[in-house]
Amino acid sequence: MKLVLSQEQQDLRAAVRSFLAAASPLAQVRRDMESPDGYSREVYARLSGELGLTGLIVPEEYGGAGAGHAELAVVLEETGAALLPGPFLATTFAAIALTRAGDKELLPGIADGGLVATYAADPGHVPNGMEAGLILLDDGNELRAVPAEEVTREPLETLDLTRRQARVTAPPGRLVTDDPETLAVIRDLQAVALAAEQLGVIRAALEAIVAYAKVRVAFGRYIGSYQGVKHKLADMHGKLEQAESIVRYAAWAGDESPADLPEAAALAQAYVGRACFEVARDHLLLHGGIGFTWEHDAHLYYKRAKADEVLLGPPRRHRTRLAELLEL
Repeated sequence: MKLVLSQEQQDLRAAVRSFLAAASPLAQVRRDMESPDGYSREVYARLSGELGLTGLIVPEEYGGAGAGHAELAVVLEETGAALLPGPFLATTFAAIALTRAGDKELLPGIADGGLVATYAADPGHVPNGMEAGLILLDDGNELRAVPAEEVTREPLETLDLTRRQARVTAPPGRLVTDDPETLAVIRDLQAVALAAEQLGVIRAALEAIVAYAKVRVAFGRYIGSYQGVKHKLADMHGKLEQAESIVRYAAWAGDESPADLPEAAALAQAYVGRACFEVARDHLLLHGGIGFTWEHDAHLYYKRAKADEVLLGPPRRHRTRLAELLEL
């Protein structure tokens, strides 16, 4: 088991972080989420073209990079920290599914960024359903692919404005897979991918509140000097450390140890999802009243964390599954 990033993975992280800092800072995130599309098509195209991120885990024979889930986790941590708007995570979920199912027809479009896709277990809440050109619907027993032109879509009002949702009415579509083991692996790998994004949110929120605690003065003292604030920041840091270890382990299992993946994925969502929400909540609260205002970015982290916490089911569902896997 290897929980420390290799030099190549560190270089990947640095490249993605630098790109997002320049192309999608939080001021741009706000502009993009309020645009008609809800995201920047230009940034998404550059993620696909310049960095090749939509095809990161797609096999090379289909135009992808053939990288592993450890590398994917590195990327998603950075997109999560940047609160990147748009369908990158949704398309990543689709890429995971199509790669595991070995779908030769759709993978090249995913890899080159020409096909924006999404994956949903509930047609009533489809992430980025309005933007996707392909919708993968998982009814619990089989996975089917439906082109966007064949579905009726209705935009939904969402808590997280950086990731829109839609209600879709779709015909059966084309069968991608109905193999139970394949479907189980797909769902586990998606849980790991989401946890990686949540890890990024934790890190960014903690870094932001630590910086604020060093400059905000209350009653003649920097708030970071108060014992209660120190304790809260230490607690948040502990959650970051635990979440990072869990995500690294789960991503490793996705690449190297299929037998460990179910427990690792359940643990990732049982712990990291809740930790992400708690850190984002405390990040907002430690800012005081200003954190609740529309002008401050704290609420953006809070809303992303809350939306992510339930995207693949609430933490209690994953805790229950983990307990069953451990025979507790």
